[in-house]
Amino acid sequence: MATDSKVWFITGASSGFGEALTQVLLEKGDRVVATFRKPEQAEEFTKNAKGNGRGVVADVTNPAQVKTAVQEALDAFGHLDVVVNNAGYGSLGSIEEISEEETQRQFDVNVFGPLRVLRAVLPHLRERKTGHILNITSVGGLIGLAHAGIYNGSKFALEGIGEALAAQVGPLGIHVTNVEPGPFRTNWAGGSATYTPNTIADYESTVGEGLKASQARSGNQVGDPMKAAEAMYALVRLEKPPVHLVLGGPAYQMARKKLQDITHEIEAFAHLGEPTDFS
Repeated sequence: MATDSKVWFITGASSGFGEALTQVLLEKGDRVVATFRKPEQAEEFTKNAKGNGRGVVADVTNPAQVKTAVQEALDAFGHLDVVVNNAGYGSLGSIEEISEEETQRQFDVNVFGPLRVLRAVLPHLRERKTGHILNITSVGGLIGLAHAGIYNGSKFALEGIGEALAAQVGPLGIHVTNVEPGPFRTNWAGGSATYTPNTIADYESTVGEGLKASQARSGNQVGDPMKAAEAMYALVRLEKPPVHLVLGGPAYQMARKKLQDITHEIEAFAHLGEPTDFS
């Protein structure tokens, strides 16, 4: 085992970035505790990892399962170096049409789920005064898209939590990075997404077209999940890792345009907003 081997705790390891990460990490000699929602998936992972990995059952919407999974990870390997909030999905459709129940589910998985993990692992990381938390957000946590408003809201929330947490725990020696992928060839736009059909004619050219484009892109995205996993492996070995890491060419294009647009907008309307302090 490499001298710089790390112990990872990764949620949502059955597919997508979670699955790719576990493969890359085990190949490179790191140890992995991976969460699955089905016991048979966890058992299969443990068997295939041959002592260097442990599959545990945890749905991030279940607080008791999350706490138990973290404790099982500590019992298995003694400590955690890297915690990856990866479990999540995309709820797509117009803000007006996505139901309240579905909106709550989106935030339960994408926001409250990571918070449950953070509350479970932070006491351990604080005690050790070291560690690295990766929140898999999205370029959709930086940019609002017409057909993804509820999903955007959940990822914008996780972005803010990650930034604030970085400020809180940085002085303790703990790093936090919001990892912001663009379109990658995972199940995100396919089986892992929930589509609420657009039935409002007023939104056909915005939400409707966005949904069609998202579905058409599924399986054809330019992003390679294995290369993303390699980037995250390298990220946690940096002496001074960033608070934000954008992944993939399209995401960099979108993020740069957003920064340019918002800078232009701030300056263009400073004459209206800046003089609002007390004289």
